[in-house]
Amino acid sequence: MILCHFSSRLFVLIFILLSFSINAVAKETIDDKVKKLTLELRCMTCQNQSIYDSDAEFSNDIKKIVRTKFEEGKSNREIKEFLVSRYGEYILFKPLLNYKNLFLWAFPFILLVFSLIFLTYRIKKR
Repeated sequence: MILCHFSSRLFVLIFILLSFSINAVAKETIDDKVKKLTLELRCMTCQNQSIYDSDAEFSNDIKKIVRTKFEEGKSNREIKEFLVSRYGEYILFKPLLNYKNLFLWAFPFILLVFSLIFLTYRIKKR
């Protein structure tokens, strides 16, 4: 009887400890997600500094917004799309791949192809 009572208390104690540790791990993962995402975002008031590294008021506001969005269960892409719709694509260090900036992503390859064509033309001409 005493052993059964002790084991039930032990079970309750383990359950409480696990629930607190899971909560702490979840907080750490949100902090890690916020850090990772804010390192990819540009501070609008600083000169090419990430939001994570900046101490400007704008950066602190964006950090709070990102944290609340993660707590709401939003993904990185959804948060980026929200911030781009609000502040423009300049807020991203790495612009999104979409039809608006497809030429920006493809231009180096187009330039390489034209350079190779011009170079082969010049070599064959000699």
